[in-house]
Amino acid sequence: VQLQASGGGLVQAGGSLRLSCAASGFTSDYHAVGWFRQAPGKEREGVSCISSNGDYKHYGDSVKGRFTISRDNAKNTAYLQMNGLKPEDTAVYYCAADVTWSPGYCGLYNYDYWGQGTLVTVSS
Repeated sequence: VQLQASGGGLVQAGGSLRLSCAASGFTSDYHAVGWFRQAPGKEREGVSCISSNGDYKHYGDSVKGRFTISRDNAKNTAYLQMNGLKPEDTAVYYCAADVTWSPGYCGLYNYDYWGQGTLVTVSS
């Protein structure tokens, strides 16, 4: 079971990035997917999650209205579109998956499988 996060990079404030989370070794159709981030010296923060059926999406307060989560189960891939980036969005972003959430729900805790992280740096 592997999750591969990609798409991070350096962007100016106000810019956009799209992160991808590719799953392998399991069928992600039954897994909720969450995005988390951890900035240097700070605790890990839940950013967003999407239910296994894609119907339910949840966002942390700090990213509401700027970030959009989506998934393509045919490609076993989830995405995080990040618009209006701010310097405080700078962090290593991780994707995670879990099968215990019901198909139409997800939360920002209790994930079993984690990717390796991708660094997002937003310059002011």
